[in-house]
Amino acid sequence: MIKVILLGQGMVATHLAVGLERIKNGELPPYGVPLANFKLPYDIKDIVIVESYDVDREKIGRSIFEIAEKLLKSEIHIPTVLENLRVKMGVHLGSVRGLISNVEGLDSTMPLTGACKHLVEEWKSLDPDIIVNVITTEYGIPFEEPSRLKEIIMKNDKAKITASQFYAYTAYKYAMESGKKISFINVIPTPLANDPAFISLYSETHSLILGDDGATGATPITCDLLEHMAERNRKVNFIVQFNIGGNLDFLALTLPKKNLMKERTKSSIVKDILGYDAPHFIKPTGYLAPLGDKKFVSLHMEYLTFNGLTDDLYLNLRMNDSPALAGQLVDLIRLGKIAVEQGFKGTLYEINAFYMKKPAPKDAKSISKIEAYYNLLRWLKARNSA
Repeated sequence: MIKVILLGQGMVATHLAVGLERIKNGELPPYGVPLANFKLPYDIKDIVIVESYDVDREKIGRSIFEIAEKLLKSEIHIPTVLENLRVKMGVHLGSVRGLISNVEGLDSTMPLTGACKHLVEEWKSLDPDIIVNVITTEYGIPFEEPSRLKEIIMKNDKAKITASQFYAYTAYKYAMESGKKISFINVIPTPLANDPAFISLYSETHSLILGDDGATGATPITCDLLEHMAERNRKVNFIVQFNIGGNLDFLALTLPKKNLMKERTKSSIVKDILGYDAPHFIKPTGYLAPLGDKKFVSLHMEYLTFNGLTDDLYLNLRMNDSPALAGQLVDLIRLGKIAVEQGFKGTLYEINAFYMKKPAPKDAKSISKIEAYYNLLRWLKARNSA
């Protein structure tokens, strides 16, 4: 069994909870789970969600079943077993300021040290193996040094730490006090796995932090197209790639600082893969409520081919945003458990390179997702034969 805690009960976490139960019930095949057909020590049915946290008062105290009914409406069947799991109050620290008005967090009534202790005690009773961070995109900068992170928490300086950073620190404290090796999975842009401060802390507890920012839609496609150009020695003149969606995360990206976080993780791929920084515009560019969770992606790439001629590549895509990430989390949860059991700590590039937009550790290069996929399979085969 792999016990999982969800941080943020939005569309991604809801699709994950519903999809997991439907797979367990034999209602549908595990399409969208990259390693579903690869034999791993843990099966999808081994994943059990033991708790969920949010700061939206409309969700706190409600069951995941009720939340799924509201978010997913009548699109898919929602298993009744999710009536047994109710969302608890998490930590806000301004993570959805300007997006949701009816919010409440533990940090509203407690100092940071108190909120940390409260969560650690809850988690000790739940005994989680994996903690998944799927809160809404926020703006955060690395701490670099563990001492600076600890000082901010001790001084209760709430303006200098984000919800994700606080959760990652709390998970470290849980691992330290319980003596349990854990994996923290960060699929939003806040630099956690790319922050040496957290790598140091997680290495200390023989735990793992995977991240940052899950790559599911336009980014993997763009990565592989760039690899195609590099392999055929075609000179890319420019790239235009944008996304428009109608869910809460796209609403968050209308705020400049939050958009900047996403832009940084999305645009770092160009120079890493091509070897030169072709002119590019790669960022989330808009929010349109009627699109809902099915975002629109468009890409235009111009390149030079043989004899100095110019070719153009155009791509348009409509895709369900949150389920794509939820499917990858099914893998990340199992891989996180496998990796810590085999002694990996800090972070792990072989996993990050395939699943993340900004794969850790810090200064690691992005590679095409095709290359990353086969590197990951080689890593898994080496683990199985060890």
